[in-house]
Amino acid sequence: MSDPIEEYLEENEQRVPPKRISPGFLLNILSGIFVAGTVVVVLVFAIIFINPQVGFNPLPPTTMPALFLTWTPSPTPIISLPETWTPTVSPTVMPTDPPIPSNTPEPTQEETPVPTANIASGTSFSIQEGSPSYVENSFHLDAGCNWLGIAGQVFDKEGTPVSGILVKAGGFLGEIEISGLTLTGMAPDYGEGGYEIALSDSPVSSDGDIWIQLLDQANLPLSEKIYFTTFDSCDSNLIKMDFKQNPED
Repeated sequence: MSDPIEEYLEENEQRVPPKRISPGFLLNILSGIFVAGTVVVVLVFAIIFINPQVGFNPLPPTTMPALFLTWTPSPTPIISLPETWTPTVSPTVMPTDPPIPSNTPEPTQEETPVPTANIASGTSFSIQEGSPSYVENSFHLDAGCNWLGIAGQVFDKEGTPVSGILVKAGGFLGEIEISGLTLTGMAPDYGEGGYEIALSDSPVSSDGDIWIQLLDQANLPLSEKIYFTTFDSCDSNLIKMDFKQNPED
């Protein structure tokens, strides 16, 4: 025979419906989890804001390098002064009597006078007949053949030497530029109105690459540019070029 109590319990157990979880309960659990997560996130941000160097900060700030003092001040030396100091008195220099002038005159340095041209404005000159001529250098014996130059005199229309006229030379000897300037009367070896311009330290051949011209004291031309030839010869290293005033001036 079956137990009546067990039969009762089995019948009542089949009649009791199973328990169900309500949606409100699940919503409360989710809300609690969200609130707890929010609190945790706020705490994490607060800790990172207070201490950016905390270990769990995903973006820690850059660590600045430490500064080291590399200069060490040196102590200022103390200058010790003597206990007693006595000033040094320089001896007073007594004025002496001025020297008595002697009657012997002192030698004076002679100055070379600069010739002054005495010609009318607008005067013109041309090369004299027979110029240019080529001779051996006989005025610079120490240089000998190691010299090349042009020299001569300037005359007025009466044949009187004229001093103080500018004589200019220019042009090229090969790749060397020639530039010379002098005054008539400065080379008396060639005469009272003599001039001389050195062109090179050795004879050089050229074909009309060098010129010579007379100028007045205002650098205005008194003659045309006269182009001349040079030779590579020791017998022709001095070019003689004389000028004479034009008769119509």
